[in-house]
Amino acid sequence: MPELARFYGIVIAMFWRDHLPPHFHAYYAGQEAEIGLDGTLLAGSLPRRALVLVEEWRTAHLDELKADWERASRKEPIEPIPPL
Repeated sequence: MPELARFYGIVIAMFWRDHLPPHFHAYYAGQEAEIGLDGTLLAGSLPRRALVLVEEWRTAHLDELKADWERASRKEPIEPIPPL
């Protein structure tokens, strides 16, 4: 599970060759959420404040997330993304 970013106790990760739709995983305080690159909560849950921070980060780094998804789909190294 390559880690993309870490901020305010939230860990963002993306798996190689993961299922569609394009998404990433966010972990916080023992909880996990699967979030689409379009911002849709696909599975799991996080506290509201953590979700707000993840959405702010996702919006700011959408192009980088899309590029990393493409890399991950080809099982290439994923580039870290700056935190909030």
